[in-house]
Amino acid sequence: MRLAAVLLLVLPLAALAHDEEREPLFNLVSLSAQAEREVANDLLSAVLAAEAEGPDAAKLAADVNRKMARALEAAQGVRSVRARSGGYQTWPVSEKGRIVRWRVRQELRLESADFAAATALIGRLQQELVVAGLAATVSDEARRRAENALTAEALAAFEERARVVRDAMKVKGYRVQALQIGGGGGAPRPMLAMQSRAEAAAPAIEPGTSRLQVTVSGTIQLQ
Repeated sequence: MRLAAVLLLVLPLAALAHDEEREPLFNLVSLSAQAEREVANDLLSAVLAAEAEGPDAAKLAADVNRKMARALEAAQGVRSVRARSGGYQTWPVSEKGRIVRWRVRQELRLESADFAAATALIGRLQQELVVAGLAATVSDEARRRAENALTAEALAAFEERARVVRDAMKVKGYRVQALQIGGGGGAPRPMLAMQSRAEAAAPAIEPGTSRLQVTVSGTIQLQ
């Protein structure tokens, strides 16, 4: 009983001492800084589609399957291009409440850092497929390298801004209480290089650049 009483007495005293050691939160300032740069788009992504329309859904499906098989075989022959089949759709076309024909569509997705090889392949595939989408982006590896460098720049900018606040407020120093780092930018750049089958040729691509940015935001306590 005496031991229990001593423990009950010590625990509140320890909690009180801990609260007294904890510094009150005052003189808090919220800051943010940003670093950004243009990064070359080094990855080409394309979506092509095999399409067919007519009254016999089964024949249309077989036709689309043959086109896709030939396209995949051609794509697999280009080592620098990654290819995979995409979504497959079959839907009816109605007139006056009655189904009059069917449409079948299957996608082929291509991705490559070799723009010349990819565009040449797309030109050949346009003999049977249509280009549904074409975009240039920054690859994951290039984005990682750029964001690492931008993070260091943004942190340096945050520190510089904190020093400016410290000097302007005429205090001895500051302590970082919280810090958040976030990235952004680099949305895919769509390419307007669609052509009809009659004009099938390698599309002209200008990959351009994407603007990447890293933002550092946080709170400092002036001391």
